[in-house]
Amino acid sequence: MPKLSIIIPCYYNEDNIPVTVRELVANEANFPPEVSFEYVFVNDGSGDDTLGALQRARTLYPDRICIVDLAGNVGSYNAIVAGMAQATGDCMAIITADMQDPPALMVQMYAYWQQGFKLIIGNRQDREETGLQQLFARAFHVLMKKIALPNIPDGGFDFVFFDRQVAEHIITLQERNSNLFYLMVWLGYPYVNIPYVRRKREIGKSRWTLKKKAKLFIDSILAFSFFPIRAISVMGLVLGLAAFGYGLYIIGLHLFGSQKPEGWSALMVVLLFVSAFQMTALGVIGEYVWRGLDAARQRPLYVVKEVYV
Repeated sequence: MPKLSIIIPCYYNEDNIPVTVRELVANEANFPPEVSFEYVFVNDGSGDDTLGALQRARTLYPDRICIVDLAGNVGSYNAIVAGMAQATGDCMAIITADMQDPPALMVQMYAYWQQGFKLIIGNRQDREETGLQQLFARAFHVLMKKIALPNIPDGGFDFVFFDRQVAEHIITLQERNSNLFYLMVWLGYPYVNIPYVRRKREIGKSRWTLKKKAKLFIDSILAFSFFPIRAISVMGLVLGLAAFGYGLYIIGLHLFGSQKPEGWSALMVVLLFVSAFQMTALGVIGEYVWRGLDAARQRPLYVVKEVYV
């Protein structure tokens, strides 16, 4: 009997939990009868009564629901790794607690897993959200596809179905300041891509702030691409050639020109431009150095306060 472990990271999802559990359990009827289920809810240091809502849900389904209560907020990706470490299924799926991703899609994902695929991705072909949120998401994934991982699907994704072998790789890597879903693609397993339309959030308020999005953007680029370092090298070379050319121009004016260059304004512009470039370059290099330091300290990705099984 194959066992499916569904990992659900939770952060301020008190009102979502009853609906989420109801939809997930109802979706079991769409699977073949031999499949057994395990729901691993990870409370990522929520400040509301998310843990209480999970405990109430567990009283209804004590044989299926496992709760991993983390000591503090470590971010959804680290919380998912904590769920992977606790899950016991032959295959696993990750879905958000706000039910913006359709649980019914997991039935099709499971069918592909039975055919031998280790990774099945549900990518957002479109989304019901509008405005800056949609624009930011599209720009982020287009840029990542261009400069970091050309084999990722269009539209972005955080709804995946994968084999236990993939989970073991992710747990072993203990990757910090990275993008968990891109890391799954980076492993190199052939994957199936299933497009779908992401639903609009109906309950609660998203905690996915602009600050968190910016951090994910920086983490994703630095974790999978050397583009920022190479861009600094290219820019330094361009500035060096420009400086050499401008130096020849000044020497020519002194030797052959009748008008001497005054130079103060041009010198200040060049000085300010080069200084700004140097500070930016130091900032980019510092990001890489800090990530190396964070990995060298080998602090745990998460601290488990208690597990309810």
